[in-house]
Amino acid sequence: MRFAALLCLVPAIVCAQDMIARGGEIFAKTCATGYCHAPKGGPGSTAPRLAGRGFAEEYISQTIRRGILGTSMPGFATVLNRGELFAVTAYVASLNGITVRDPAPEGETEKKLPADAERGRKLFFDSVRGFGRCATCHQVDGIGISVATPIAKIPADASALRQLAVSDVKTASADGDSFPALVVSQGKIQTKVYDLTSPPPVLRTFASASVSLKDGSGWRHTNVLGAYNDADLGAILAYLREVVKP
Repeated sequence: MRFAALLCLVPAIVCAQDMIARGGEIFAKTCATGYCHAPKGGPGSTAPRLAGRGFAEEYISQTIRRGILGTSMPGFATVLNRGELFAVTAYVASLNGITVRDPAPEGETEKKLPADAERGRKLFFDSVRGFGRCATCHQVDGIGISVATPIAKIPADASALRQLAVSDVKTASADGDSFPALVVSQGKIQTKVYDLTSPPPVLRTFASASVSLKDGSGWRHTNVLGAYNDADLGAILAYLREVVKP
């Protein structure tokens, strides 16, 4: 029985090794340029060493997908397909002694989308729009930053999206100032909120006794959608209808 169990493990081990090798090839072409990271996760001229840093798999995955703001590390969510992203994650994880949990099937690619929805996908994650992109606050299909709660209902059109009121947004008051906020945690000692005054949302921590939270806010999506016109938003909604599972 023990021998049979070991035989069952062999394909999974081989698959993981193949994924790591594939990730190493992609890493060598896109990341190990000398100007950025060095081969095998060593330090480059502008980027730090990646090997043996104790990075967690989730951190590695998110950093590869969205980059690091304020540095020369770009996001690759719209450059590499899902299988390639997973392979690079597996490779960098292996440099930190981590075996990835669920190797993606060989040749896996992102879901084929209609033309309008594909345009919306690119707009949703468009790094050229800086903090004005949707992915600054929303995570969809495993990509983006999950500041806001998962999208549960998709507005009918661009106008409805612009005027969408979010029940989770409260009015916070602290230090003589009031601002729209998303609550991250609220305890007897400490309260953490995202300040939505302007993008990107700022994570702020207060002593619970020094901040008050009131239901409701004048905040609307139109406050942060200046980077898109109505045609752009229509394409983004088409994308969400294809990939979001209520």
